[in-house]
Amino acid sequence: MLDIKRIREKFDEVAEGLQRRGMNLDLLEQARDLDIKRRTLVTETDALKMERNSRSKEIGALKKSGQDTTEVQASVRAMGEQIASKDVELREAEEALQTAMLSIPNVPCKTIPTGLDESANREVCKVGTPPEFDFEPKDHIEIGEDLSLFDLARAVKITGSAFPLMLGKGAKLQRALIQYMLDMHTTKHGYTEMLPPFIVNTDSMRGTGQLPKMAEDMYHCDVDDFWLIPTAEVPVTNYFRNEIMDRPLPVYLTAYTPCFRREAGSAGKDTRGILRVHQFDKVEMVKFVEPETSYDELELLVKDAEDVLNGLGLHYRILELCSGDISFAAAKCYDIELWAPGHNGWLEVSSCSNFEDFQARRLNCRYKDADGKKQFVHTLNGSGVALPRLVIAILEQCQQADGSVLIPEALRPYMQGMEKLEA
Repeated sequence: MLDIKRIREKFDEVAEGLQRRGMNLDLLEQARDLDIKRRTLVTETDALKMERNSRSKEIGALKKSGQDTTEVQASVRAMGEQIASKDVELREAEEALQTAMLSIPNVPCKTIPTGLDESANREVCKVGTPPEFDFEPKDHIEIGEDLSLFDLARAVKITGSAFPLMLGKGAKLQRALIQYMLDMHTTKHGYTEMLPPFIVNTDSMRGTGQLPKMAEDMYHCDVDDFWLIPTAEVPVTNYFRNEIMDRPLPVYLTAYTPCFRREAGSAGKDTRGILRVHQFDKVEMVKFVEPETSYDELELLVKDAEDVLNGLGLHYRILELCSGDISFAAAKCYDIELWAPGHNGWLEVSSCSNFEDFQARRLNCRYKDADGKKQFVHTLNGSGVALPRLVIAILEQCQQADGSVLIPEALRPYMQGMEKLEA
């Protein structure tokens, strides 16, 4: 959530930032007007209450002197009715302002590219080289079926389409990758591991910015008002909701969770195999940091995600997202994409974002600075990294002419020394 004081004092700057997102300014203007109305009502109500208190004291003095108080009492009653009416107006204005503020996205960082869609994203770098084959490379679907790594047909019977079922060595590979990433983040990068709930309440979803904007893309349990998590970012970042953090910053947390997304707006997109699914596994990294360090921490966060891919020897690239392609809550974001030769395209496996204090204001998450003053923290998160697209890239980049898949050396200890996935 943006700071209403920022909108009040730097309206043109905020408006310019949101226009870079391609956002219509009606909602921002509505928030500004509601803030003016709210503050005016507060001033008027306080003045009426002071006047009522003064007149009430006058009643007491008049009674002591034996004078008639009928007229003064009537005016006090009228003021009470006015105050009650103003209080209703004030509550309505505050609720409308809160609703508007929850629907206004973060202001993009001034340094990121300006553009309305992914065509304006900037390629930061490519790492490694794409694999070269002396045979026609297969896509992950053919590889997975040939090696019996998943069974998508029976998964449809069990649940429905886009809910994958990993099988045998495929399941082992996925488990190995999760363990490999958690071990790296906790031993090399200094994160504390969590195993959070996979279901959260509405306050948690609102706190990280998934609600209200993305409600249609999430799975909601109507009976209990619970939500299946779309990412571990939600429960992990809410860990310090409504708290003044009692530990030195920065705080690094990492967690494995399954993730659930309806992706209601994804009709027509590539849903073949395990590329675009409603349930997938992911290891997430979350940071709580001081405002002065958050952009340096973002660069380190990207490096932590890169370490995962470098350790596996995979070819990838990094994109700096433009103002119109970053998420609702982000101020700056890098995407990391893996090359999938069978797919003949790039697949996003990590988004690393700095939210500045946008999430912290929604969460009411603060810390005490060096002077003991309470400040909102800056939050960051990044996939470290997401599955099953990582599985797709391994299958397609590491495939061999005989149909087998070479297992990256870093994973072999987690696969009981297995060197290849074979039929």
